Amino acid sequence: MPATDRDGPVADPEARRRHPQLFKAVTRRRQPRLRRTDITVTDEAAVKRAVKAASLGNAMEWFDFGIYAYLAVTLGHVFFPSGNDTVQLLSSFATFAVAFLVRPLGGMVFGPMGDRLGRKKVLALTMILMAVGTFAIGLIPSYASIGFWAPVLLVLFRMLQGFSTGGEYGGASTFIAEYAPDRRRGYFGSFLEFGTLAGYVGAAGLVTALTGWLGSDTMEAWGWRVPFLVAGPLGLVGLYLRLRLDETPAFQRLESDSARASDAADAVEISTKGDLAKIFRQQWPTLILCIALVGAYNITDYMLLSYMPTYLSDELGYSETHGLLILLLVMALLMLIITQVGRLNDRFGRKPVLMAGMLGFLLLSLPAFLLIGQGGVPAITAGMLMLGLSLVCLLGTMSAALPALFPTDVRYGSLSVGYNLSASLFGGTTPLVITALIGATGSNLMPAYYAMGAALVGVIAVACMKETARQPLEGSPPSVETPEEAAEMVMSQAPEPRF
Repeated sequence: MPATDRDGPVADPEARRRHPQLFKAVTRRRQPRLRRTDITVTDEAAVKRAVKAASLGNAMEWFDFGIYAYLAVTLGHVFFPSGNDTVQLLSSFATFAVAFLVRPLGGMVFGPMGDRLGRKKVLALTMILMAVGTFAIGLIPSYASIGFWAPVLLVLFRMLQGFSTGGEYGGASTFIAEYAPDRRRGYFGSFLEFGTLAGYVGAAGLVTALTGWLGSDTMEAWGWRVPFLVAGPLGLVGLYLRLRLDETPAFQRLESDSARASDAADAVEISTKGDLAKIFRQQWPTLILCIALVGAYNITDYMLLSYMPTYLSDELGYSETHGLLILLLVMALLMLIITQVGRLNDRFGRKPVLMAGMLGFLLLSLPAFLLIGQGGVPAITAGMLMLGLSLVCLLGTMSAALPALFPTDVRYGSLSVGYNLSASLFGGTTPLVITALIGATGSNLMPAYYAMGAALVGVIAVACMKETARQPLEGSPPSVETPEEAAEMVMSQAPEPRF
């Protein structure tokens, strides 16, 4: 006689081991039993196409955004009145931060739109707007040519960049999360941040090569325009890739369910899918958690990947090329290991890997900046690697953890709103805040203290979040890789109790 539990015979032990969370869910007394048609079997080729398009598009977005960060000193000289170098740099970083001020607006527009119209269409639109904004910056005359209108136009097109980016991360991470099978969502999601690093590497590499080839004077004269003008054709490539994709299986199923519900109600009720008010009304506790997680993540991310070359050149006296070359080395290493971090969080859970990254910044930021302050390539590289290895734990996990916080019908909108509110408050302001803190205190260790404060908030946020690894997304059916796995999942359920 087979072993039994309260609700009936226990499933096959091997199936229980492979799908512990699902088994727990479907054997609850009042939980409907899964049918084979309830389970999504992913097409591996389609998943890879989706991951490639989302990641490459994300790489192009962050190539566009990274260019500005790596040319901050040069752009300060080109677009703002000559005088105090610190004031020029602060003006340049303030313009960098302007793009983040409009990101929440972009998230509030594009996020709910993605929940109503589909992920694919909105991601294509954000790609077009980013490419236009970046290309246009490369055409703006300098302050010496048109005076006041130069920074005005720069701010205008930076705002267009920020507005488009408001729909990018939430959409791209949602797109990959909804395509990926449950057991490998961390691995596939890590490719999104691989794309982010690739965009940064491409931007830093191009700026470094141009600076080394042309020299600082020629870069200020016209060389700075080249990276911005490259964004036009790159944007067309990203648009082509995204338009070739099908909509995500989770969204297609949601559309189908909504259509059936509408028919059954004779279209009396209007769906609230993609309702911004609904997001704030029903999802506010999770939005707060998302903002805390993203805030800690973004401060540490932008400190290392955007601000560090400026820190090395302006605060420690190294050449711009020197700092960029070291950062390029660190980012290349992170690209080599980030997908392995994705595998780790699939196996051990999102929370342990995220906690390792947050604790890394909390405990290692001060030693890392002390090393960097000693000077010399070995010490600077070692310090940046300490920060980079902590960051990669966050990079390789967040793109799978954040979409799983929200249900399918409001996922794109909720994540876009939460992510961009946090990025606006804490991410884009990081270079500006750190520069101002160093100026006010005279201490070159302020970046370390700022990162440690952010990491402490991150530790608390990670402790409060639920584990979502290897589980179906909320509001979506289980997603598996093979029909055999789906059949096994159905067979793993205990029969309904008899009375």
